[in-house]
Amino acid sequence: MLTPDCLARLTARLPVCVIGAAVVDVIADAYSLPHRGSDIELQQQGVNVGGCALNVAIALHRLDVPSVNALPLGKGVWAGIVRQKLAEYGIESVLETASGDNGWCLALVEPDGERTFLSVSGVENQWDAALLDALPQPENRWIYLSGYQLTSKSGEVLIAWLERQTAPYQLLVDFGPRLADIADADFARIMALKPLITVNRQEAELLWLERLGATESFDAQSLLTRWQKRFGSAMVVRLDSDGAGYNDGETQGWIPALNTTVVDTIGAGDSHAGGLLAGLASGWTLADSVALGNAVASYVVSQRGGDCAPDRAALVTYWQQRLTQQ
Repeated sequence: MLTPDCLARLTARLPVCVIGAAVVDVIADAYSLPHRGSDIELQQQGVNVGGCALNVAIALHRLDVPSVNALPLGKGVWAGIVRQKLAEYGIESVLETASGDNGWCLALVEPDGERTFLSVSGVENQWDAALLDALPQPENRWIYLSGYQLTSKSGEVLIAWLERQTAPYQLLVDFGPRLADIADADFARIMALKPLITVNRQEAELLWLERLGATESFDAQSLLTRWQKRFGSAMVVRLDSDGAGYNDGETQGWIPALNTTVVDTIGAGDSHAGGLLAGLASGWTLADSVALGNAVASYVVSQRGGDCAPDRAALVTYWQQRLTQQ
């Protein structure tokens, strides 16, 4: 069983490349989601810089696991806010472009902590071959990609870039809420790359029905088994307070969640992916990496905002407290 003390042996052995978005999040509390024609009053929490890839990069940075961050920075008001915030985080991006501004989104947080995003795309979804070919390509690196980029207008460019890589690499894909938007042909090309897929409960149920064609009630353990048999690809299934399961083709198991009080779920899945990558880049087993992801995500949902991944000291303290309360 992975314990907080194991963080002392978290040392990156493999390179990590995080590809995706850094965008501005306008976060507001909503007593309910609006319906057509309605006019609801929001209580603004703040204006933050987020994006799935940035949240992953923050988690890695705070766990002292270095990464090459391919987060396009454009020109404009939103890009200026992003640059300023990245400097505060101590995070650098290797990509600059003058093709437009960065994107932004409105995040509505309901009383139970669930979040809904309304997004406007920017340069983070304007990929081209020249931009991607400028990235460092060390061997055996882990590459992170989000479904937001894979389903953008330049998603095909990203897939084609992955297909023509000559240096061996390992791919982590978090399809996220855009899972249903991925065309069958693109999905087949992605799965041909044998990625590690990480999904939450809603996404897992969608894969169960749509990609595996299951007719019986959803079962996470069966999903893990059938996914490996069908695609020969590793998978992590995150089921909130029920923990997370995994299958890497050699072992399948379940890691319990840490008990916590949920305040805000923004960034929880991204932070889980960051913890997962930190473990994998350190040469940890998938089981131990999932346990680390669980701990990081548990900390994040107990805080406000998506950029609140803990550093090692904070995570050790939090983790030890949760274990004594279970």
